[in-house]
Amino acid sequence: MKITVMSIFVSDQRTALTFYTDVLGFVVAADIPMGEHSWLTVASADDPNGMQISLEPADHPAVAPFRDALVADGIPWTSFAVDDVQAEYDRLVAHGVEFVQPPTSMGPMTTAVFDDTVGNLIQIASMGETDR
Repeated sequence: MKITVMSIFVSDQRTALTFYTDVLGFVVAADIPMGEHSWLTVASADDPNGMQISLEPADHPAVAPFRDALVADGIPWTSFAVDDVQAEYDRLVAHGVEFVQPPTSMGPMTTAVFDDTVGNLIQIASMGETDR
């Protein structure tokens, strides 16, 4: 068994697509119209045939209270691995990304948390870094 697709609930699929591709650097894996929404997935540019993230419409009534609680408590929806958190932080800040946690050393790893513009906090993390 392996993970092939994981979902992130988004308030607007097209806004999410722009952010996840133009800012974060993912590539479109699938964009299939399905009525009001699409089956919309992105993948790492380094592994376009690998695991995909479904940019899932956040229409279900249970989504908003759950996401709001996570954001209010500063809890990221998911975590993305990067080689260098500080370098990625600097790159994303230059693209206007708002961080709620700057690069922070947490023992053997460094993390930072940003707002993905469509309702979620996302963590970036790297093992073996220290604060600069």
